[in-house]
Amino acid sequence: MSRNRNEVVYLKHRRSRRLNAVSIPSEVIIHIILGLFCFLCIIPFIFVVIISFSSEESIRQIGYSFRPIEWGVQAYRYVIDLGDQLWRSYFNSFFVTIVGTILSVLICVLYSYALFRVDFKYRKFFTFFSFFTMMFGGGLAPTYVVCKSLLGLKDNYAALIVPMLVNPFNFIIMRTFFQSSVPVSLIEAAAIDGSGEYNTLFKVIVPIAKPGIATVALLNALAYWNEWFIASLYIQDAKYVPLQYLLMKMQNQVDYLVRNSAQIGAEAAKIMADLPQDSLRMALVVLIVIPIACAYPFFQRYIISGLTIGSVKG
Repeated sequence: MSRNRNEVVYLKHRRSRRLNAVSIPSEVIIHIILGLFCFLCIIPFIFVVIISFSSEESIRQIGYSFRPIEWGVQAYRYVIDLGDQLWRSYFNSFFVTIVGTILSVLICVLYSYALFRVDFKYRKFFTFFSFFTMMFGGGLAPTYVVCKSLLGLKDNYAALIVPMLVNPFNFIIMRTFFQSSVPVSLIEAAAIDGSGEYNTLFKVIVPIAKPGIATVALLNALAYWNEWFIASLYIQDAKYVPLQYLLMKMQNQVDYLVRNSAQIGAEAAKIMADLPQDSLRMALVVLIVIPIACAYPFFQRYIISGLTIGSVKG
């Protein structure tokens, strides 16, 4: 009787303990270390925000500081003075990022699924084909000629989306995720039940692969949101200018005016001297980072589940 009671107490004690549990003092220390690490990661962005709200005179006198002599919103006022063009460029960046991410993820899933299937006849050829393009490229000049002359990618949204649709590195990531998380027996069972290839992919495989798809989607969204060089090549019409390219041109114009202020009249030189230069750079960083930072929480839970999927399977 006492033996059974001891076994019950032992089982209850085991169930009450968490998996990989540590002592409370150790857990407190770990939380403090991780909290300090997170705080160190946030400090640079807080510093950038403070500088963006610092007056240009304060930056000239004491440089970058957490406690500026004078606060100011000249940098943001200068950006807002762009008027409708600013909001148009915001819309362009959001539109290109959303549509480009959806299309690039769709292409990535379709291509990676073909590479994942061992029964695909031309699997090795397409694997080599995608890997080869990572090592060797055609160069900027041929790419420009093909995109602009042959494909007509000029002054349209396709010029901002199409050049970045295919990313071989994402193919490898997605194929590896399929191999590590999708059992081949599941595909065979779906085929026995009469499921077609597309039905198997989108109704059976994709729900399992959500963490990998979310990771690739986040990488593509970051790439589309931060891209400005493609716009400088193919976009002349202000109607299609994305936010990053607009802000970069504005910063270059301010830098040019400040550098050449000595060559113009005294009054104009004084006006140019008051233009936000350093604070404008930081304000541009804030305007670009905040939207994509707000999108990260939507991907976070899928990314975390993707990191832990191996331990769950084990």
